[in-house]
Amino acid sequence: MIHFADVPVYLHRDYVDFRKAINGLSQIVQDNMGMDVFSPGLFVFCNKGRDKLKVLYWDQTGFCLWQKRLEQDKFIWPKKDINDIIHWNVEQLDWLLRGFNVAQLKPHKTLKYNAI
Repeated sequence: MIHFADVPVYLHRDYVDFRKAINGLSQIVQDNMGMDVFSPGLFVFCNKGRDKLKVLYWDQTGFCLWQKRLEQDKFIWPKKDINDIIHWNVEQLDWLLRGFNVAQLKPHKTLKYNAI
């Protein structure tokens, strides 16, 4: 069983040609995202129709590529902004996979006090 409790999630904001497999997506991580494809993390890609996602990761023995295809709905993919890479946690990825608009789900602010 695979556990991704504290693994960072990186979304590639631009749509990707889904004919690409491990080698092509690895090149996007290195060239376009400027990241180390061998670092701990899940790299998430979406197709132009927003009905398919691919998740690429290195598990210390080889690359893994996971794909999900929706039959009727579309993923609510973040709109293009200044940043081409979005950094999420695994919980936010789960929300995306379940069909939630992650941008609208905002938890309570974390409070940090120095004194009572």
